[in-house]
Amino acid sequence: MLEENYLISIRGRQIVDEQAGEIEVTTLGSYVKKGNARYIVYKEYDEEDGSSETSILKVDSNSHCVTLMRGGADGTRLILEKGRRHLCNYSTAVGNMTMGVFTSGMESTLDDNGGNVRVNYTLDLDANLSSINEILVTVKEADKKHVQTRTGSDGAAAHGDQPGSGESAEGRQPARGRIARLHT
Repeated sequence: MLEENYLISIRGRQIVDEQAGEIEVTTLGSYVKKGNARYIVYKEYDEEDGSSETSILKVDSNSHCVTLMRGGADGTRLILEKGRRHLCNYSTAVGNMTMGVFTSGMESTLDDNGGNVRVNYTLDLDANLSSINEILVTVKEADKKHVQTRTGSDGAAAHGDQPGSGESAEGRQPARGRIARLHT
């Protein structure tokens, strides 16, 4: 059972064909340490149908690597490792594809109380630049009035994505229009 006792803010910036876009969401989620990794777990909601998917950011402090996993077994698993290019499964509303991901910069100030993770990366399709991206994730302890408890039948635990349940979980990229909601 994971307690949703952390406030998670995610700001993403993307440049596609010289057009810039930005999205910022804030939600409650979980933040745990296991071994040399810290896990940030939160839900994203579809504004249109109200469905949700669990997103997990695994931040490995030793290898300067962040892994983003979303949803079920057919979804997105982005490996963001500073100075390296990885081929990753990327799921969109129109289908799955393999994307190249090159991480040019990464900074983390995460500690036992929370902190920040900033990642700069590019996505490419068939070695052609698709987008330039930056993500900033801020984690801090939430006020007690906002804290919720997630059971094993909900979210990450239901899909085997709970930290400590193994590395086999992959996630799905939410369609545009998905947001994370702050439960108050």
